[in-house]
Amino acid sequence: MSDSRIFVGLKSAKKKSKAAEAPTGPQCQWHGCEKVGTHRAPVGMGGEGLFLMFCLDHIKEYNKGYNFSPDLSDPAVARYQREAISGARPSFGKPIVEATELPMPFTVRSGSAKSLNARKSAAERLMQKREAQARKLKVLEAKAFETLGLAHDATPDQINRRYKERIKLHHPDSNAGNRASEAELQATIEAHKILKLNGFCG
Repeated sequence: MSDSRIFVGLKSAKKKSKAAEAPTGPQCQWHGCEKVGTHRAPVGMGGEGLFLMFCLDHIKEYNKGYNFSPDLSDPAVARYQREAISGARPSFGKPIVEATELPMPFTVRSGSAKSLNARKSAAERLMQKREAQARKLKVLEAKAFETLGLAHDATPDQINRRYKERIKLHHPDSNAGNRASEAELQATIEAHKILKLNGFCG
């Protein structure tokens, strides 16, 4: 049996597209234009809520030169635009106060030894280094200072100066073969060598 009789009375559910209807409405208010004005354009300051009606071509032209307040100058408009970015709210920057003194460990907690050491001046670090050297002085180093007749906190210049003085004083040419003087010369050379090896002088 053929199914053709079943589909005879059925119509397509797809509606035929209607021909594009011509827009209706008021005439474009652009001078000399006879097209329909379907697009609204605001009048401007003093005419809030009022609109002009233009066609598509003339609404584009109108928008290019539109200015809500023609009385405002360009700098005033630029200032308004800048203020509009932040919502016209005054912005207050945080003042930067330059520290006159470096904060000491008892006033500011940093939590790291590195940051505490960074606050100390080079002179303080040098003094601490010398104090540490004096506290940790080895037996041979202490004996070397005693041999040269210097304090433990002597500078490299003082060590070298004293070394040269003792070399001249106890040199064999100056003492005509004196055994005691030769022993002092050897002790002076050894003392200077020890201090030089341990970084007390150059």
